[in-house]
Amino acid sequence: MSTAAAPVRSGLVLADLLPTSRTKSAVDAALVVGGAALTGIAAQIAVPVPGSPVPVTGQTFAALLVGTALGARRGFLALALYAIAGVAGMPWFAEASSGYAMPSFGYILGMLLAATIVGALARRGADRSVLRTAGSMVLGSAIIYAVGVPYLALATGMTLSQAVAAGLTPFLVGDALKAALAIGVLPGAWKLLGRRG
Repeated sequence: MSTAAAPVRSGLVLADLLPTSRTKSAVDAALVVGGAALTGIAAQIAVPVPGSPVPVTGQTFAALLVGTALGARRGFLALALYAIAGVAGMPWFAEASSGYAMPSFGYILGMLLAATIVGALARRGADRSVLRTAGSMVLGSAIIYAVGVPYLALATGMTLSQAVAAGLTPFLVGDALKAALAIGVLPGAWKLLGRRG
């Protein structure tokens, strides 16, 4: 009797392994709405950073987790729904804010892109081992900053070095902790689901 985990087919993301008796489009819609809601809830976990207009939030972790678990298409749609609803007035951006006229809106745009890219990487198995998950989370965070920091500089009139000091440097330790959490959760979920599969 073998105790090895059953291999899970490549090209799948965690959401593809959910048992369902409904149509695929209904499940996909529920996952997209759930991903947007999770991101909105996580955004309310916010800690102000002295000297920065951007708080530390659970939002980035949720966006990367949503992208990874749902895949590129559903991850993109979930973050697009999150962004569009927030711009339209839903108060679920950080600290119950909404709209696009805020210095941190570039990070939301970065999360949209990052969720899509980490979702595409997850389809290629980037969330199935500790090392690949770490790489995927670092890349996703870098994408968020690559969009968010220049937007912060433009929105506030800061120089790029001031925006890095206010919108990147204070967040690196928190991002490392969020990545460590993802590293613990995602490969473990695959192992558990592989045993059931």
